This record gives sequence, structure tokens and C-alpha cells, in this order.
Amino acid sequence: MNPQHPFRFSTGVIGYPIAFVLVIWVIYWIELRFGFRFNDFGVYPRTLSGLRGIVFSPFIHGSLEHLYHNTTPLLVLSIALFYFYRPMAWKVILYGIIFSGLFTWMIGSSAYHIGASGLIYVLMSFTLFKGVFSKHYRLIALSFVVIFLYGSMLWYVFPIKENMSWEGHLSGLFVGLVFAIIFRANIPKPPKYAWEVSNYDETEDPFLQQFDADGNFMELNTEENHASDPSIEIHYTFKEKDV
Repeated sequence: MNPQHPFRFSTGVIGYPIAFVLVIWVIYWIELRFGFRFNDFGVYPRTLSGLRGIVFSPFIHGSLEHLYHNTTPLLVLSIALFYFYRPMAWKVILYGIIFSGLFTWMIGSSAYHIGASGLIYVLMSFTLFKGVFSKHYRLIALSFVVIFLYGSMLWYVFPIKENMSWEGHLSGLFVGLVFAIIFRANIPKPPKYAWEVSNYDETEDPFLQQFDADGNFMELNTEENHASDPSIEIHYTFKEKDV
């Protein structure tokens, strides 16, 4: 990623999230159209057959309402992920699905856990905490936006609603926090100015070297051969500085 332009738009920023959401909707349409029920492919904790749900469960939803409520946050948060954290976006998504599903398999109640909400909590947690940890003003602003839009989701990591996989939410929140801590290498750093650099030497600043000892600006005008390279000519004219 170009350090001068850490945040750049590309077709993948919107294309990948839309494609992911479309796959989920198509799977739900197949269930309705052909009378299939894929709930048995969800995470069923502490069983060997339930392990397959770690991969399949994010694509399975129990109702149209369930799918609808997951679509918007999944789309918004994944777009933010690909725009602000592109170098690590796929790692967050793929590892997020695996580890949040695995933790749900370990701590979940004995029922089929389905839906993309575990991944949504991974994305929400990651963007929230990574913005704070990175200390980049744009990423901090993104964290505040996430809090404003989805801060109420934090309540659902507790068993406050019947027939809701709070274990999957809690697993996603925890995995996102861990990812925010360990995924550090590709975070864009905010630009530093001269006065912020501890080893800054103003005598080596090319801008300040354009002034003489009295503060007068030196314009390039009078011919003078450069000492180290005769092929380079430097011209000087002394001019009073405008006050």
C-alpha cells in the first residue's frame, strides 16, 4: 500500500462485500424455492458433525427477518474493512469465520447456531478496537462511527434474548479484539511533521537552507558551479525577505 495514500477506493471495496451478501441471499432463495433446510449445516457445539458449521453457518439463515437484519451491518462493516484495512481484510474475514465458529462450537449451547452475526461481531469489534489502537485520526473516526451505528450490538453478547446465539456474538467480539491486537504490520501511520520527529535537524531541512543567516531568502539566479558535480549549476541572488 502506498504510504502517501493509505486509503484508496477500488472496485473490490464494494464488489467483494456485495458478492458475499448476494451469495447469502441466493442460498436463502434456494431454500425457499426448492424446499431445502440447511439448518443442520450450522454449528452444533461439541459434536464432530457440528464442526462443519464453522464454515457453512455464516451463509445460513433461519428466516427472512434474520437475513435482513444481518445484511446491512455485514455490508457496511465489510466495505469499511476493505477500504481502511485492505491488506488484512481477507485474513480478518476468513480467520474470523474460522475462529469465531470454533469458539462458538466450544462454548455454545446444544443447538444449531446459524447466521452471519458471528462474523459481523468480528468486523464490528475489529474496526472498533483497531481504530483506537492505531491512533490514526481517520481510523479513530471510523471507530466512533461504528460505536454510533452498532454500539447497541454489545448488549447481545449476553443471553438477553431467547433463541439468539449470544455465544456466537461473544465469540465474534473476542476474536475481533484479538485480531485488532495482533494484526499490526500493515496499519497506515498518520503523517509526521518536522516538529514531531525527535531527531529532526533544522540545519538539514532543504526548505530552511534557502535562507541565509540573517533570514534573507536566497533565489536561484547567479551562476555558480556546484563543488561536488561540475555538471550541476546553482544560481544565487540575495533578496530581502518580505515582512
